[in-house]
Amino acid sequence: MFLVAGPCAAESEEQVLATARALCPYNPVFRAGLWKPRSQPDTYQGAGEKGLAWLQRVERETGLRTATEVATPGQLLMTLQAGIPYLWIGARTASNPIAVQALADALRQALAEGKAQGLQGIMVKNAMHEDAPLWAGNIRRMQEAVAGHDVGVWAVHRGCNHRPCWEMAYALRGMMPDVPMLIDPSHMSGDAGQIAPLCEKALALDYDGQMIEVHPSPADALSDARQQITPYTLGAILHTLRNAPAQPSDELPLRWLRAMMDEVDDALWETINRRMAISRRIGEWKRQQGVPVRQPARFEDILCRRIKEGERNGLSRETVTAICHALHEESIRQQ
Repeated sequence: MFLVAGPCAAESEEQVLATARALCPYNPVFRAGLWKPRSQPDTYQGAGEKGLAWLQRVERETGLRTATEVATPGQLLMTLQAGIPYLWIGARTASNPIAVQALADALRQALAEGKAQGLQGIMVKNAMHEDAPLWAGNIRRMQEAVAGHDVGVWAVHRGCNHRPCWEMAYALRGMMPDVPMLIDPSHMSGDAGQIAPLCEKALALDYDGQMIEVHPSPADALSDARQQITPYTLGAILHTLRNAPAQPSDELPLRWLRAMMDEVDDALWETINRRMAISRRIGEWKRQQGVPVRQPARFEDILCRRIKEGERNGLSRETVTAICHALHEESIRQQ
């Protein structure tokens, strides 16, 4: 299994070295973001170019290979010049194929000029939204850029909006079966407590490795504190993965389908919970205005529309009616 691990962001030389030393027993590719594409300008934007020297020191003193994210041709060229062996393209950059093509063109030129001799691999995350063809296209851009050179290209499945998007990953597997795929459970969940179960599920789905955010003191992290784990926790997760029982290979398609079903069910229950929260707000408004809780005409209108929609999608009238009545009665109770 290919392991990439390290802090979301390189915050200081001391933090980077301390994390790398703690990760040495697991021999990962050591990751640390130097340029952070943060949504808000008043959040930590990364150490920038000076952090390249910190990654070089990690390699000298620990022997770990290193990786960082690049979003512009300028960042890519600086990183190549520093001899960093692995790069990744983040989700925000991956959402813009023009930006990815600019990186691919810069990389192709650097390789042609002998300026990227230390490069070993490019990791391409999926975009912020669910789009398997876009993901495949970005991977293909990188494959074409490194063609003829001994540089690997990996897919990194980081999910969308803190959900896995298993169907997108399965589609990419079908389109590009020979491309190794890593799971990024840190961004997939945004929750350190979900990293272990996501890694276990990815193992059952025959992923090729993990990309995990690790920080010596997650609570003090300058970015993504909730989704980072300690080196000790990483060790426990890796121990569990190494000792996991083998899964029948002929059931792999079924495991993918069940993963997709679980994700749909999770979204369904989240939607129901949101619906009930709105019902409580409606109930509050009705009380203030003296409006009766039950509105039979509105419910009948909703029911008719849902029955027609269900029949167009192969659902029986009885099933749709039962679901609508159950939701309606719980909404009344909530109000």
